[in-house]
Amino acid sequence: MKSIKTLLIFVLLVAFGKSQACTNFLITKGASVDGSNFISYCADSHIRYGELYFTPAADWPAGSMRVCYDRGTNAPRGSVPQPPHTYQVVGYINENQVALGETTFGGREELMDPTGIVDYGSLMFIALERSRSAREAIKIMADLVDAYGYGSDGESFSISDANEVWYMEIMPKGYTPQVTKTGDTINADRGAVWVAIRIPDGYVSGHANAARITTFPLRNGKTSITDKDWKKLYNKDVEVIYKHDIIDFARRKGYFSGKDKDFDFSAAYAPVDFSAARVCDLRVWTMFNKVCDGMDEYWDYVTGKDLTHRMPLYVKPNRKISLSDMMAFQRDHFQGTELDKTKDVGAGPFGSPFRFNPLYWEYDGKPYLNERSIEVVQTGFSFIAQSRSWLPNPIGGIIWFGVDDTNSTVYTPFYCSISEVPIEYRVGNGDMLTYSENAAFWVFNRLAHFKYLFYNRVIDDIQAVQNELESGYQEQVNYADSQALSLYAQDPKQAIAYLTDFSNQAGHNTVATWKELDNYLLVKYLDSNVKQEENGQFKRNGYGYPAKPKQPGYPDSWKKAVIEETGDQFRRP
Repeated sequence: MKSIKTLLIFVLLVAFGKSQACTNFLITKGASVDGSNFISYCADSHIRYGELYFTPAADWPAGSMRVCYDRGTNAPRGSVPQPPHTYQVVGYINENQVALGETTFGGREELMDPTGIVDYGSLMFIALERSRSAREAIKIMADLVDAYGYGSDGESFSISDANEVWYMEIMPKGYTPQVTKTGDTINADRGAVWVAIRIPDGYVSGHANAARITTFPLRNGKTSITDKDWKKLYNKDVEVIYKHDIIDFARRKGYFSGKDKDFDFSAAYAPVDFSAARVCDLRVWTMFNKVCDGMDEYWDYVTGKDLTHRMPLYVKPNRKISLSDMMAFQRDHFQGTELDKTKDVGAGPFGSPFRFNPLYWEYDGKPYLNERSIEVVQTGFSFIAQSRSWLPNPIGGIIWFGVDDTNSTVYTPFYCSISEVPIEYRVGNGDMLTYSENAAFWVFNRLAHFKYLFYNRVIDDIQAVQNELESGYQEQVNYADSQALSLYAQDPKQAIAYLTDFSNQAGHNTVATWKELDNYLLVKYLDSNVKQEENGQFKRNGYGYPAKPKQPGYPDSWKKAVIEETGDQFRRP
């Protein structure tokens, strides 16, 4: 029992360290410009290395096992049997255009299960390896935690395929030791409670480390079913699926005592508090506010002033959402609101939207926080998964993948059918403690750290190249689609070879271009000067000597703050 208690403490520490760490947006095909389903994911972590995972399809002999590694520590948690066949996975999208993302909401600490074999990461990757649709992924995840236990805290999942987008929340059921007749100790409450809701076509959703599901339609056998009704899983009218004992378990634990119809998942398992609103749901609000009228109604909620008036799980946008919009959503720092991070003193003299950790801090005995925006310094990688129903799976699925902070990453297209990942993004090319000069993660981080020094001086140069690459890739993907379709009609293998080459060349180009940009920025802004340019070249005098650089100095707002703090200390006669 002592070892179980020790492990539980460890799990809780890992859970705390991971909290408020990610952001996801979900866009249905009826809400997108071109009919794509999109999900986005920012993997924000101080220990997460940015690399593009790749698992080829495989056939497994009877008795094969798959090890489940803890996503937070990489420690093995246990093994589960392999099925006869698993599908290829590129990052977080598989060869069937099924894609997953996640954010952690934590929930009630007493419900953590240190004996669960399948953690949230294993749950995602196994589902991707085995599923042909979003609905099948939900069932696989539910079956896994039933059979092997759930070893993470409260988690939210974005699950999409070429036709549908689903949102799922899951919570472990704690550890209740029970001795069997054979003398073994098992967890009598093994498994999890969960709810999965289909986002209606034409709507958008999001989640950012806070439980978003409140009340939901209860089982009626047609639009809402439980895990007792798996035979109805693929009925087109099904919109809600949930664990059959989700309410009974809450009653048993004392989390709920009302009528079944009033059951609120978040209130029972992850009650909203100031941080859930201000640090988490505020990020969702920023996207909703860009595409939906009337979001001012929820301002007091997302700023933590009124925790009773929660946002809806999904909203209908007032316009169609494009891939470029998805990229822009990832780069939000509350522009256009009173919380714009480039406007307060924390932005420094160069208007930086970034705040270094810790998130929470104290001064003079009072608690404060830094605003937690979508773009942060500690993003290991992020992506936008695109699934397109009008194309064959090998061509329809793309993961637009970027490393380091979203503000200055470049979303580069990798088709779900590629047979290899370019070396710059490949697993094993460097890690969080090993520098590699041709690893995308380190190339982008090197430039980003220069950006943090002189943000408003260098950001225009960065965005110009970023926009050129990303808009260019979107045009090139349209051409690649048509070429691949022609090849696919003749021989699917030729199409896959073509898309592999296309994606690899895009990866090579992104990193090579970013290295050039890094060199350019160093030369142009060396020692806080700004070199003069003319016709795209650094300006020299008639003898080849550098023209005198500009020295913009500090803005008046910064000078004012300095004088208010120091008085006449720097006054000249």
